[in-house]
Amino acid sequence: MKNFVQCGDTLTLPAPYAVNSGDAVLVGKIFGVAVAAVANGADGEFKTNGVFDVPALGTDVAAVGAALYWDSVNKRLTTTAAGNTRVGVAVAAKANGAATARIKLDETVA
Repeated sequence: MKNFVQCGDTLTLPAPYAVNSGDAVLVGKIFGVAVAAVANGADGEFKTNGVFDVPALGTDVAAVGAALYWDSVNKRLTTTAAGNTRVGVAVAAKANGAATARIKLDETVA
């Protein structure tokens, strides 16, 4: 197909802040996980689908299938929808006190 560009599993995006490999970012309505370290404002490669362990609010509890949201202020996942952007679902239970949540990234961020 002559108009095909790419699969979209990995996108080149401008980092909204300096990130290390494995750090998550929200760029507009695109949520991704950095493939490598990227300087603030520089273009880098970000995975936009798949399953990742991402920092999360320690006091949150999430069952498998629970919606997860990105807290852009604290740069972590949360189960709190208000003021945050939905970015995926929990694919493993997250207990109170756990510092990360296992998330399957949404294909489209709402």
